[in-house]
Amino acid sequence: MLSREHVKLGIAPIGWTNDDLPDLGGENTFEQCISEMALAGYAGCEIGNKYPKDPKVLKPYLDIRELTICNAWFSSLFTSLPYEVTEQAFIAHRDRLHALGAKIIGASEQGNSIQGKPLNVFGPDKPVFTQMQWHAVTEGYNRLGQLARDKGMTLTIHHHMGTGIQTLKEIDTLMDMTDPDLVYLLFDTGHLVCAGEDPAAVLQKYVQRTRHVHLKDVRSQVLAQAQQEGWSFLHAVREGMFTVPGDGSIDFAPLFAMLKEADYRGWMVVEAEQDPAKANPFAYAVKARQYIREQTGL
Repeated sequence: MLSREHVKLGIAPIGWTNDDLPDLGGENTFEQCISEMALAGYAGCEIGNKYPKDPKVLKPYLDIRELTICNAWFSSLFTSLPYEVTEQAFIAHRDRLHALGAKIIGASEQGNSIQGKPLNVFGPDKPVFTQMQWHAVTEGYNRLGQLARDKGMTLTIHHHMGTGIQTLKEIDTLMDMTDPDLVYLLFDTGHLVCAGEDPAAVLQKYVQRTRHVHLKDVRSQVLAQAQQEGWSFLHAVREGMFTVPGDGSIDFAPLFAMLKEADYRGWMVVEAEQDPAKANPFAYAVKARQYIREQTGL
């Protein structure tokens, strides 16, 4: 069983409202989202586009529901714009999260990402960094990692479908070329399965550099169709490729066991983007919460 003292369970708002596909959950309000998160038994959440931008406005909504912000997505643009552009945006993002009490910043390189484009996310259109781009990305992350540390925070990198950091080989390069005291891994089960990787093998290799965990399950039949027909990432999301833990094909038991063995301390966040008109977000939040309780004791 995982330690209730050291591991907290959160959920992402993307099951209620999708930042990349605004029509998914467009009818769901911010207040409904966070109220249902709390009612389903979660201790915290990440940030969605309907959340108030001002921490002073947002925090009272969270406090009354006993929710904590644990992380929020950050897009770095090292492969498309000068470093200073990303740094300026990162500092503003960091300071907002710091004001909300968050300790983690999850970043993904989006300068040449295809995750939001109508391209086959399983095919050759996926970006592959040149050596020059790898240096720009990893040196950039080292610098952002120091900026995070300056505020007592931790930078984690989200390997993600449609980006230059998607496969285990690319994660290896990221880990090799960054400072292990400044740059850590945001481990995402669903993205690894979609990338053709074994989540257990990746976690076993990098559990000591994992500082944030996304629990995302995969519907294997939808994934197989997406691969066969060459769907874009967002089309696959719309068609239900992802779901919550316990509802798909991933065996989470060995992953939870590895985290326990490594004395993992931090957040595990249910993050399963679906169409809320097809998958009621509260019902699926409850389903995931029950499954994780049964598996981990949390």
